[in-house]
This record gives sequence, C-alpha cells and structure tokens, in this order.
Amino acid sequence: MLFQGKSLSAQLLDDGIVEFKFDAQGSVNKFDQATFKEYIAVVNAINNCSEAKGVLVTSGKSSFIVGADITEFLETFKKPEDVLIPWIKEGSDVFDSFEDINLPTVVAINGFALGGGCEMTLACDYRIADTSCSIGLPEVKLGLMPGFGGTVRLPRVIGADNAIEWMSTGKAHKAEQAMAVGLLDAVVAPEHLREAATNMLKQAIAGKLDWRAKRQPKLEALKLSQTETIMTFNACKGMIAAKAGKHYPAPMATVKTIEAAAGLDRAGAMALENAGFAKLAKTDAATAQIGLFMADQVVKGKAKKAGKQATKAVNKAAVLGAGIMGGGIAYQSAYKGTPIIMKDINDQALDLGLTTAAGILSKQVERGRMNAKKMAGVLNNITPSLSYDSVKGVDIVVEAVVENPKVKAMVLAEVESHVAEDAIVTSNTSTISIDLLAESVKRKDKFCGMHFFNPVNKMPLVEVIRGKETSDETVAAVVAYAAKMGKSPIVVNDCPGFYINRVLFPYFAGFSQLVLEGADFTTVDKVMEKQFGWPMGPAYLLDVVGIDTADHCTGVMSSGFPTRMAKIDNDPVSALYANERFGQKNGKGFYDYGKDKRGRPTKVAAQAAYDLFAVESKEFSQDETIARLMIPMINEVVRCLEEGVVDTAAEADMGLIYGLGFPPFRGGPIRYLETLGLDNFIAMADKYAHLGEIYQVTDGMREMAKSGKSYFTTDVKTNSVKTA
Repeated sequence: MLFQGKSLSAQLLDDGIVEFKFDAQGSVNKFDQATFKEYIAVVNAINNCSEAKGVLVTSGKSSFIVGADITEFLETFKKPEDVLIPWIKEGSDVFDSFEDINLPTVVAINGFALGGGCEMTLACDYRIADTSCSIGLPEVKLGLMPGFGGTVRLPRVIGADNAIEWMSTGKAHKAEQAMAVGLLDAVVAPEHLREAATNMLKQAIAGKLDWRAKRQPKLEALKLSQTETIMTFNACKGMIAAKAGKHYPAPMATVKTIEAAAGLDRAGAMALENAGFAKLAKTDAATAQIGLFMADQVVKGKAKKAGKQATKAVNKAAVLGAGIMGGGIAYQSAYKGTPIIMKDINDQALDLGLTTAAGILSKQVERGRMNAKKMAGVLNNITPSLSYDSVKGVDIVVEAVVENPKVKAMVLAEVESHVAEDAIVTSNTSTISIDLLAESVKRKDKFCGMHFFNPVNKMPLVEVIRGKETSDETVAAVVAYAAKMGKSPIVVNDCPGFYINRVLFPYFAGFSQLVLEGADFTTVDKVMEKQFGWPMGPAYLLDVVGIDTADHCTGVMSSGFPTRMAKIDNDPVSALYANERFGQKNGKGFYDYGKDKRGRPTKVAAQAAYDLFAVESKEFSQDETIARLMIPMINEVVRCLEEGVVDTAAEADMGLIYGLGFPPFRGGPIRYLETLGLDNFIAMADKYAHLGEIYQVTDGMREMAKSGKSYFTTDVKTNSVKTA
C-alpha cells in the first residue's frame, strides 16, 4: 500500500498500475478539507513510486464523487476576496498536481460524478464510465462557478459551446450524452467497468494510446479562431442574459471567465477561475442559494427520518372529492406508485378527476417524458368509485372536498366509519383549523391536515398539519407518504392559515393598503416580479388564487388574528368579490383575461377594477413598494418561528420557496431577512410601524438583533443554540 487514509488510498497493483481509490468512511465520497490533505499525500506517493507506470482512479462507493462538502466551506466564503483567492488556488492546485503526474491516468466512473467529482475526472487523461453514470457541474445552482478547474478543462475537452451549456444550466448528463460530446472515451456495463478501464490504461502504458497528446489541449489555450470566439461567446451571453436575468450572476460570470481565459494557458486560465469563484462566493445570490441547498437538505433529511420512524406503511390510498384538486392528488399518488381510490358522490365529478389526471399525463406523453404504456399504468392505479365500500382496505384517506367546515366534518365522520381502525384520515384544507375538524372524528390521534398546493403535479410543498391530539406515528406516516408522492413535506402546528397562508395574507394586506393609498396595482406587480423576483405580483396572484377564495381566507385570518389581521375597510379584494370579479376562474379580477387572435391567453389591467377602487393615484418608489409588502410577511414568518408553528428557519424558508415561489436567489424569507441584516430590517419596519400591527416587529426579533444571533442556529422558542 502506497498510501492509506480515511477517505483515499493508493495501492500498487500488477503491471505497474497504481489504483487511486476514493472510499470515504461515510455513505458517499465528497471533497472536504481532510480529503484534500490526503489527496496531496496520494499524489506525492505516486510520484515517489519508481515502479508506477499508470494510475487507475476508482471509487469504493455506489457513486464516484458527489461533489464538494459545501457546508464546510461556508464560513471560509465570508472572508475577504484577497484571502479567499489563495485558499481557492490551493484546491485547484491539487487537481493540477494530479494532472501533471508523468504517467497515463484513467478514471472509472460509476454513478454520480458531480461538481468536484466531475472536475476530478477532467484532471484524468481518459474517462470511462458505466451506464449508471450521471455527470455534470451543478455549481451554478449554488450561485457559484466550478472552482477546481472545471471552467478551464471542460471547454478544452468538449468545446466552449458545449461546456458553457453544461455549466450555465448545471444539469447532470447521462453517460451516452457525455459520450456524444466527447467527455467520455467509452461507456460500458457496470460489471465491465473495472476491466475496461484497466485495459485502456494498459494500452496507454504500452504506447498504443498517446496519453500525452490527449492531455496537452488541457494545458493550452482554446483552439478557436477569432470569428469562432466572437460568435460562440456573443451567442452564449445573449442566451444567458435572457434566461438567467440580473438576479442570477453565476451563469454570466462563468461564460465571461471562459471567454477571458480562451487565449490563455492552464495557469493563466486557472487564475481567472480562482478570482471569478471568489467574487461569486461573496455575492448575496450565492449565500442565498447555498443556504437554500442546505435548507432543502434539512427538509429532505426530516422526511427520510420520518420514513424510517413510520410504523405504518402506506400501500393504498383514497382521495375524497374528485375535482381538480382531488384529480391532481390522485394523479400524484398513482404516478409515484401508490394505488389510489378516487371517491365522489357523482359521476360528473369522477369524470372531471380522471380528466384532470389524464390531461397531466397526456402532456407528459406529448413532451416525450412518458410513453403510452406508462400513462395507462398510472391511470390503472386510479380507481374511481361512488361507494364508501371501496375505501375499506386503504391505509390513508385524503379528504379534498369543498372548503366548508360543515361539509368537511360530515365527510370525515362518514369515511372514518368505513375505514380500518388503523387507517389514517387527513384533510386537505388551506385554512380550516385541524383541531376544529378533529371534533368530527373519533380517532383523533390518527387525524391530521395534509395541505396540497395547486396545481398538485407542479407544486412541491405539502404542509402536514399536526393537531393537538395527532400522534407522532401518524405524522411520521403522513410525512413518509408525502415524500413517497415526490413532495417536500413540512410539518406545521395548527393555527389559522397554518404556515403558508398565515404569512401570505399579511403580504396581501400590505398590498391592499398600498392600492387604497393610490398605488397602481400593475406597477406593484411589475416591481414585485421584476425587482423582487416573485413569479407573480400580488394582484396577479390573487386573480390566480381566486378573489372569492382570497376573500374567504381573509375572513378566516381576521377571525383568527382580530387585531393584527382585521379586515381592511374598503378592501380592494372584497370590492372585487362583491362585484363578482373572481379572477381567472371567471375571466375578470384585477385583470381581464381572454385570448388573442391566435388563441393565446391575454391579461389586461381592468378598467372596471380601477373604477371600483376609485382612489387618487399616487406613485411609490420601488424600495417603498417592496418594503410595504415584504415587512408584514417577514414579521409573520418570525412570529411563526417564535410560536413553534414551524420548527426551523430552514423549513420556514423552504416552505415559501416550495409553496409560494419565493425568489430562490433570495434564499427564503429568513435568509432574506438576515441578508438585509436584522438591525436594518427593524429600522425599515419601524418607519412603517404606524400603519398597523403587521408592520411592528416582535420583541424577540429585537433581542435577536441585539445579541447578534442567527435564526439558523438559534431555537427562538427557547432562545438556545440549535444542536442540529
């Protein structure tokens, strides 16, 4: 053994082959500080081995290398750029030192080779993968660019245009795709990977493959003419500007770095990558997107833990109510492999539910994401029924009837009497108290809320609402089922509006107040979409949600929080509702909806809406518009954390990202708050405190600001440091 560490080893095999193996003590291989130290030791061991003739790079895991351990680097990213650049260079130098070993190198790639894992393969002369391979550079999704030579080597291996496409999208590519662009030299079945890689290395050692010639382009400038350079980079920059926009700087920074380095050798190009990476690491976008990644891991980790703890498996489900929502739930369950009964009281509703599911599936077939056989299989997993007898053998029921507490109570009591004693009953409700609904069931420990978002097939969030008597076993089973459906479940405690709607309606209230003071709702929408980054401005979102639904929810929130969320006099939403302007569902709300001559949907600001509000117009700055809407939302998110409605800042952030489309480049409401700085946010909120309680920050937030604490490391319910 030439070297044996905790993550890496180097062993001299027959024929002068050194096997350089990645085999960390955990479940996956990833680059962290300890691994880098061992990497340097391995390179030195190989260079000092006189018998070595070639290097075979392998993995002892089911995946090659999943990337760098970003959690370990976050604190370092806070350092100044002049400190950061040399630190980054130390990492890229390690890869360079491996690439410079005066022996042929072949890597055998299995499973995922992402980020630093992909860059490791690029430092090798030859790359051979098995059919399970998924390879790519996803750093852009963290607001970064590759930092271990990816921007230098990939363009010189697969061409600048292909490399820019790979890096600017961050997509992972299957083996055959990587082979097609020239990244891989061969693709084989998993059982033949080691043998094929060894044979390729032996050919290189024997001189049958010119490994020096294969390596050389990675050490030189890009082979592009002046015309090719102009055409390639101008076209790429145009596409990236259109797709990524100003809020996501990483894709454009990446292409500009590759362009600037096109005429340089490896050393010069690598210096530009080091500097570009450091600059991006300091951006708010990178901080937010890395935080988002980590928060997503928290949510996924909790779902995985629930799956292990769940004592009841969900192998068959039922949904009550076969409308658009019920049909969407049925589709999602069936699509992910859990057969589901769709029960309603009339055939027309069942037809609508099946049509909803079939419509989603047909679009998948049209786009080539599914074949007709798979579509038929999913539809066969949905059993329509008019009788409660059909639900006797199910493990879980999702009630999704009309949003009316009396109707829901009646349906819940009925279905509970038809299912098994250990069956779980849930209610898909957006605002009705779970504890109130629990009064209609006998087995309260096996009852909770399961709030899906519309459209079900597209919205990743499911709020699992725990009632006062809901058991831990029930919560675990429901979380596991939601995860099995491909959703991201977040457990919240019962309160009016639960978490998502509770924090959304103060935002709507801020909007209504602004309109009553003379703000143009179309201007507000543009500011919140273009400047803040929401997918829809508040007026458009209200039209999509439904003005009637929003007015109903406003009443629920007003009853639940009578001082903070009391109904606003002359509320524009109520005015629209009273005049039967229900939004998109009847083609008229804040906007009038229709179709142009080509049948494409149109949206035009409605004069009728302006006439209803009848207020003198007034201009507001972009900053004031954002502040007037976002302060109430952020304040309510903080209250939900302080009250324990939602457990962690990570879940608070992911809830709004997944449930409302909160701008990902801002990282979620708490990440946005901490990026602004608690002191700055409090000062901003205090300017508007006279507008009402929704603008007044909590004493807890003032204390957090005073003590310099972070919501991500503090349990604000107990004011103690979080241990996980």
